[in-house]
Amino acid sequence: MQFRYPDQTITVNMPDQPSLLVEIRARFRKGQGFALATINLDHLVKLRASASYRATYAAQDLIVADGNPIVWLSRIARRPVALVPGSDLLRPLLQLAADEAMPVAFYGSEPDVLAKAAQQLQAEIPTLRVVWTGAPEMGFDPTGTEAQTALQAMQAAGARVCIVSLSAPRQEAFAAFGQILTPQIGFCGFGAGLDFVAGQQTRAPVWMRKLALEWLWRALSAPRRLVPRYAACAAILPGQVAAALKQRVG
Repeated sequence: MQFRYPDQTITVNMPDQPSLLVEIRARFRKGQGFALATINLDHLVKLRASASYRATYAAQDLIVADGNPIVWLSRIARRPVALVPGSDLLRPLLQLAADEAMPVAFYGSEPDVLAKAAQQLQAEIPTLRVVWTGAPEMGFDPTGTEAQTALQAMQAAGARVCIVSLSAPRQEAFAAFGQILTPQIGFCGFGAGLDFVAGQQTRAPVWMRKLALEWLWRALSAPRRLVPRYAACAAILPGQVAAALKQRVG
């Protein structure tokens, strides 16, 4: 599945979770890093508006569908991909890291959230090694001095994979920057994934997720912030459907 712009083409190149984990295992064993992005409609809104974000996103070398609309668009285009939400991917990926003896870093959110998430995940996965955590200052530059210092610190701690818990576009920008400075580390942009583990935020009930209503749960939890975001997402859907149909014909 592809999303095409005049200056970039963004491709969902990992069709499902098993394929992604196979690729990440191979990279662990080769000593190669990666930048994993989880694309959704909010990202498409930002991609449409920002050339710099498109360039940053094009630097992510592994991309999965984090949202049912992306899955539906892929089916319209007859290039189907499976739903791979970052929050559902977090534990399988960390289990893989533990199995392969890959030390882990957490970056983003808040210090107490990171500490709680690390404690909880290490209790669930006893062989998991969280060797470094860091929370940036409010409004930090994901390609600036603070980011560089964080990358150097996690590298010195021996981290081979970093769970990035930031909002878009900062998490993708940080991952792309990390790929340049620390190419042996794999960066996974999972947004609120660690906040869910720590209990800082609550995910929608399973039945709502199965009905593709997680967006409604989130909108009701923070309507002032999220209702405008989801309205912008809805506004681009007709154009995305048309583009998907064009891919089908092509």
